[in-house]
Amino acid sequence: MWHENITGAIGKTPLVRLRRITADCPCTVLVKLEYFNPGGSVKDRIGVAMIEDAEKNGLLGPGGTIVEGTSGNTGAALAMAAVTRGYRCIFTTTDKQSQEKLDVLRALGAEVIVCPTNVTPEDTRSYYSVAQRLAEEIPGAVYLNQYDNPANQAAHYETTGPEIWAGTDGRITHFAGGAGTGGTLSGVSRYLKEQNPDVQIIGLDPYGSLYHGYFHTGKVDPGDIYPYLTEGVGEDLLAANMDFDVLDDFVQVTDREAMRMTRRLAAEEGLFCGQSSGMALAGALSWMQAHAGELSSDDVFVLLLPDSGYRYLSKTYNDNWMRNHGFLSSMPEVTVDRVLNARNGNEELAYATPEDTLGSVIGVMAERGISQMPVMLNDELVGSLTESVIMDRLIKDPETRDQPVEDIMDAPFPVVPRSLGLEDLSMYLERGGGAVLVEAEQGETYRIITKSDLIGALAPS
Repeated sequence: MWHENITGAIGKTPLVRLRRITADCPCTVLVKLEYFNPGGSVKDRIGVAMIEDAEKNGLLGPGGTIVEGTSGNTGAALAMAAVTRGYRCIFTTTDKQSQEKLDVLRALGAEVIVCPTNVTPEDTRSYYSVAQRLAEEIPGAVYLNQYDNPANQAAHYETTGPEIWAGTDGRITHFAGGAGTGGTLSGVSRYLKEQNPDVQIIGLDPYGSLYHGYFHTGKVDPGDIYPYLTEGVGEDLLAANMDFDVLDDFVQVTDREAMRMTRRLAAEEGLFCGQSSGMALAGALSWMQAHAGELSSDDVFVLLLPDSGYRYLSKTYNDNWMRNHGFLSSMPEVTVDRVLNARNGNEELAYATPEDTLGSVIGVMAERGISQMPVMLNDELVGSLTESVIMDRLIKDPETRDQPVEDIMDAPFPVVPRSLGLEDLSMYLERGGGAVLVEAEQGETYRIITKSDLIGALAPS
């Protein structure tokens, strides 16, 4: 038996039991290895599905152009399928993606436009906005929009979910997966819940993505959104394909945990996977540890591993890159909690309100000897002020001293957990206005950490 073209080889990926990393887990842990797809990732499934849906609805015809914003894998899937159908492909992506991903897209004949990572989705420079603009400007082009395209979720409801159910003979009790566009997690989960409503679904998210916070609070907190290194998972917008109603829990994972677990998968299980796979396993193990008393030997926990390690050779599997980001550092573990404990004193948090004048805030900052200040309204974080922003405004217009803070403030400082490690903390301090706020414990308020606090914690006593 043969396939008429490469897209016929998509799907029917294997389920493999983990042995060493999960040796202490009370249940059976299986992984769905999506890098066995011909394009090397789970996105192969939606590439064909979205193209066929666009063709069926008359949006894509002979000689047409496919435009898409992608972190790499969806682009590769679309390009592979487009080759078999004669379509042109133009992809926008971000500057945090690996060189290997860009090379794959170009090797498959696609045109690639690299956009900045650290901008909002609404910014005209974002890879979302650029893709939409190009689709509007190019005759015969279609923006497939994997984030909101129902064909994305449908592909996993029709293929990935049934494969997992059949592969476990219906014995699956738990399913976990990362969320990016939401199509994989939602489509698989919806199918599994229809077969057995008792199957527990756990979403997995990197710190810096908004999904975890939205699931637990029902609100989008801008403080949850900040840059992170793990590719192909998490979001800074709510994708229409993300169905929170089919989920039972959500867990977050740091970049450090994701990268180190990715390497462990290769070294201890022989599974050469990408960064989001390591993030998924780290999050799943964290959830299983927290719920160990609820698990038994009869439970079957299935985890979806999205892509191959070959797209991260210059990053996760490169010792210099890992070392430069602190992931292979021999330095003793430094966490937010340790930084707080190393700081002398525990002064009450100084903050401004939107109605305060800039002049009054400058007085407080001078009196307290601080360089950054959060802006709060009714215990909610609404903005931030830093010395550099204040100085810039005063130089341009000295009358700014009499203006209310709300006319001047920047976005709120990131809010981080006490368990956050050194490399993630330093990255957020570098890109988050030089300060972060620490999650408040019950009965307490936020505490602030600045670069000088981190230096103090790292300095020898």
